[in-house]
Amino acid sequence: MNLWDVLLSIFWFVILFAWIWLLISILGDIFRDHELSGWGKALWTLFLIVVPWLGSLVYLIVRGRAMNERALERAQAMQPDYAAYARRDAPSTADEIAKFADLRDRGAMSEEEFQHAKAKALGREPAVTNGDGRAVSSPMS
Repeated sequence: MNLWDVLLSIFWFVILFAWIWLLISILGDIFRDHELSGWGKALWTLFLIVVPWLGSLVYLIVRGRAMNERALERAQAMQPDYAAYARRDAPSTADEIAKFADLRDRGAMSEEEFQHAKAKALGREPAVTNGDGRAVSSPMS
């Protein structure tokens, strides 16, 4: 088996993978579409099973634009839920710094570790310090 045979095999594998992905996307779109009747869903599914390549191409030509619009509508409908979830479960920077300060005050964290964690929480590059807590210039600068 030479290099061209390997490259040709990879090409056909990628084509097969893309087609399977497309087929799954089309079937998902068919069954998520609330405007398509049960008979319409059955006929499209049968068409995709009996003549898969032609069925996929015809579906994309006939319903491709609407498929994209439905996907966009689903994404927009899910956006507020995701945003609420992210706001509810993501700790604020102030909360994180308060936790670090509490750990420092209880002695579970040194001042150097506190400054390092605080800088990370604020999105800054933590300062390199020596053992006594004073900042040391970086060897790269």
